[in-house]
Amino acid sequence: MTSHAIISSLNFPTNFSSQPHFNFRSKTNFALAFQLLSRSTRRVLSNRAMGSYASSQKPDKVYETSKVGYTSISDEEWKKRLTGEQFYITRQKGTERAFTGEYWNTKTPGNYHCICCDTPLFESSTKFDSGTGWPSYYQPIGDNVKSKLDLSIIFMPRQEVVCAACKAHLGHVFDDGPPPTGKRYCINSASLKLKPN
Repeated sequence: MTSHAIISSLNFPTNFSSQPHFNFRSKTNFALAFQLLSRSTRRVLSNRAMGSYASSQKPDKVYETSKVGYTSISDEEWKKRLTGEQFYITRQKGTERAFTGEYWNTKTPGNYHCICCDTPLFESSTKFDSGTGWPSYYQPIGDNVKSKLDLSIIFMPRQEVVCAACKAHLGHVFDDGPPPTGKRYCINSASLKLKPN
């Protein structure tokens, strides 16, 4: 049975604007139909069902994290894949000296990827000069960057940011960035790989 036939059998709405809320006969049937759809179609349906689809959305700007499992990679294997500085920063939560990293002052258009797993993390269009000596961005790509509480410095709790795919340490995020997000993702150059447009 084709995905179109399954959707039809579920009374799936074709006019989303007139039916923002809809019911399915069976959650199981819906899950099966959803899996048969192409990735781009699933994304559109999910966004429309949640009421968040906008006509200005650009599908080519959507990036997804890799499905590869990185938790089983040992430190020894990471050391083989990375330089000493990259390993220290991404796997041991180190910090490079300000104004010394490769990308702190780079203005080349492109996307910044994780040095460990190649997940796209930041677009150059979100990069700004924070004056700190580290590459700074006001917004990551999708959900490819995660944050968590960092209590490594007593009396100075911070929000650490890591790659969502491989958990590589990237840097920290602060609430003193520019509009529209007000965030400053302060990132170590050694955790990034720029892929120019």
